[in-house]
Order: sequence, then structure tokens, then C-alpha cells
Amino acid sequence: MASFFTSKQITAIIVSIAVIFVVLGVLTVIIEMTDDDDKSENNTEAIVDSVKDQDGGYKFDIKSEGVDDEDPEVNEDEVKVKKPLERDPYEELDELIGLQSVKDEVRSLANYVKVQKQREKQGLKNPKLSYHLVFTGSPGTGKTTVARIVARIYKDLGILKKGHLVETDRSGLIGQYVGQTAPRVNQMCDSALNGVLFIDEAYAITQGGSQDYGDEAVATLLKRMEDDRDRLVVIVAGYTNEMKDFINANPGLQSRFNRYINFPDYSPEELYDIFLMYLRKNEYNVSSEGANYLKRQLDYVVEHKDRNFGNARYVRNLFEKAIQCQANRLSQTKNATTEELTLLKLEDLKGAFGSK
Repeated sequence: MASFFTSKQITAIIVSIAVIFVVLGVLTVIIEMTDDDDKSENNTEAIVDSVKDQDGGYKFDIKSEGVDDEDPEVNEDEVKVKKPLERDPYEELDELIGLQSVKDEVRSLANYVKVQKQREKQGLKNPKLSYHLVFTGSPGTGKTTVARIVARIYKDLGILKKGHLVETDRSGLIGQYVGQTAPRVNQMCDSALNGVLFIDEAYAITQGGSQDYGDEAVATLLKRMEDDRDRLVVIVAGYTNEMKDFINANPGLQSRFNRYINFPDYSPEELYDIFLMYLRKNEYNVSSEGANYLKRQLDYVVEHKDRNFGNARYVRNLFEKAIQCQANRLSQTKNATTEELTLLKLEDLKGAFGSK
């Protein structure tokens, strides 16, 4: 029986089928790459939908993102993802107690970016601008809060698409074993894409000694800052001298971090105002004797503070101790009145300070 196809036709059919399979394979790879990009793009939403923490932010369990589960240093408290501020960031900034120099610096930065954006729209040349920041100062001076405000301002200015904040420190970046550090840093950067990666006490990254992986963490971070320069802003924070040494020791860090904002310690009056803020937010009052005692003690504490003084954190802990003392005092009182339940007395403040 005669063949329906000549040998040339059969060859042509086979070649056509092979080409079709190759094209299908290429399309499959492209679709998978697109899906991966979408997953990376939406990674923040997945994180933000996770575990809400008591500060209104979100905890991110890095172990669920593929890091070795046997690493004993990893835990969910090493990373917090805070969703973008909903209120006007400038109102949030103005409502902060003290920190006038910080407020001026942030507004100056925002004004500069606004004008450069206007120049860009008109086709004018702009100097290369780095949006990365160094926050210097003691603990408890509002660095994390201001970083979150900056993230929202950057979003409003069109620098960042989402404006969320991912907060971590050395423990969230450095692995204990070979091969763990780079994946950790990359995961942090992935979670912060289109937002801000905030690294507290960043100087500690390179203080682990010669057997540590701090240099690897810095190198990986610098590469991601370059690769994702249009989608990632990094803010590093810590003590003033340590942060200057940390930045100046690495030319790559020097070239990317050239704007410093210093956070001064709070004055006794500002610490007193912060204590009053905690009272208002939690529906407490303080007696006149207690208020006078509080002012005197804060004057003394500030005068004799050391470099580890916690500033606003110290006041928060003081407030918590005071209401605990009040609770102990009222524990045997049946049917306490609203006034009794809301009033902190002199003895409660003395107990909080550990006075006799």
C-alpha cells in the first residue's frame, strides 16, 4: 500500500512537533518565573496576614520561609513586619514628644525628595540620591517609630510602593553555621521589598569576630541594595560612635549611607510628658504628690544616667511598675471606686522607683 506521506513530509512533521514542544517548554518557564515574581511582590501581604503583635505590628516567623529549622538562633521574635501607617505621617511625626531636630531632618528630607521629583518630571538632571538612612542615638529615643513614619512618607512620595517596615537585628541576619547567613539576609530583603528594612543595632553585625559571618551578611545586604535599589530602602540604627565606625569601615556602606539623623536623649521634662501620655492612653491619673515626686526622681535619673539608659523604654517600664504597685495596694479593697482604680498615689510611684 502506498504511503500517505513522503519521507520529507514525515521529517517536516517531526521537526514541527519538536518545535512545538520546545515553545511549550519555554512558555512554561516564563509562566513559572512570572509566578515567582508575583509571589515575591506579594510576599509582604502574606507576612502581614500572619501573627499580629501587641504593638500593632506583625511577627514574622523566618523558619516558615525556608531557613534551616535546626538553627537554634532562629525564632519569630527576631523579625517584625509592621504594616504601613494609616494616618497622615506628618501628623504622626508632629505628635511625637520632643525630637524637634529629628522632625526637622525628616521634613527636610521629604522636601528635598519632593523637589527632585518635580525636576525629574520636567526632564531636568538630578544628583544621584540615596534614600538609605543612618539613625544614631541611645535606646528608647523613637528610632523605630520614626523609621515607620519615613516608610510611609516614602510611599506617599512614590519612592516605595507599599511603605511597610520590616524590623530586625543581628540575630535575624547572622546564621550559626556555614551557608545560613546569605539566605537569611535575602529573606529579610525579600520581605522588605517595596518597603523599608530597619536593622537595629546594626553595628553588631560585624562584631562577632573572625569566625563570624558578619562580613558575609554585609556583602549580601550591599548586593541586594544594589540589585533592588528601586524597591528597597534600608535604615540602620544604633549608638552614635559604633554606627559611625560600622559605616566608615566599609566603602560599600559609606557610598550608600550618607545621611545621618541623630536622636537625642529625652530631657526630664520630656520623660515626664511621656509618662503622662501613658496615663492618658490607659485611663489613669496621678496625685499631685505623686506627680511632684515623679518629676524629682526623673531629674535625678537623667542626671545620673549611663549610656544604656532606656529613655522612653525606661518610662514605659516605670509606668508598668507603678500600676502593678497600685494593683497590689488595691488587691484587698472590695468594690473599689472608679477614682481609686484610676489614681496612682505617691506610694505607687515610690514603689515603682524602688524607694522605701
